[in-house]
Amino acid sequence: MSDYDTLAFEQSDAVARITLNRPGAANGFNEPMMRELADVAARCEADPTVKAVTLTGAGKFFSAGGDLKGMADAGDARGVYVRRLANHLHRAVSTFARMDAPLIVAVNGMAAGGGFSLAIAGDLVIAGKSAAFNMAYTRAGLSPDGSASHQLPRLVGLRRAQELMLTNRTLSAAEALDWGLITAVVDDDQLHTEVEALAAQFARGAKGANRNIKQLLLASPGNDLETQMEMEARLVSACADSIDGREGIDAFINKRSPKFS
Repeated sequence: MSDYDTLAFEQSDAVARITLNRPGAANGFNEPMMRELADVAARCEADPTVKAVTLTGAGKFFSAGGDLKGMADAGDARGVYVRRLANHLHRAVSTFARMDAPLIVAVNGMAAGGGFSLAIAGDLVIAGKSAAFNMAYTRAGLSPDGSASHQLPRLVGLRRAQELMLTNRTLSAAEALDWGLITAVVDDDQLHTEVEALAAQFARGAKGANRNIKQLLLASPGNDLETQMEMEARLVSACADSIDGREGIDAFINKRSPKFS
């Protein structure tokens, strides 16, 4: 079921499922958890059978972010300790962003600090109605990590990113949806069902097409129009030549459901 101490991990039907599993510590990020998160991300990326990845938290919290007790226990070496935490987290976020399979994040309860950063790194972010989002960093005298300073301005705009980071305003799930921070809000008792339905949809889908969409969106902010269109042309033509592309076109022409590899 799981090879990890701080995460639960399972895989079936082309879906990999990751659960942050320190519920007694509000799923706080300590070094073992971040090291294991980077490892499981690499594991999902390397497995050609994985077509969707889900991520959630055990218990009442998605994650309260960095474990401040662990930082305090590091004493005079806390800067080195936090750098190691950030490095592991950043490897995980980068891998999730660049892997072929979409990452679906199910936000149950509070996502704070690094938990906020990790939550919004998903390709799709589904929150239960009781979920909430708070940057929280400056309350502990810290600045953001986990890609928040990259993601937030792109998702909600500079002014709102400044407000979230500087004032630690808490957003409810409904507000987060209104701001464009997340994909959808569902009843708490339907969160798992909704995320599993999305994962099953990706498991039936064309992995190459989803991979190309992720690559295009990741590259878009740094490309001019012509560079982006050239990338689009290369990727869509490669899709058309692929087994799944041929199957998808044939299925459409013959008015049947495609059976992707």
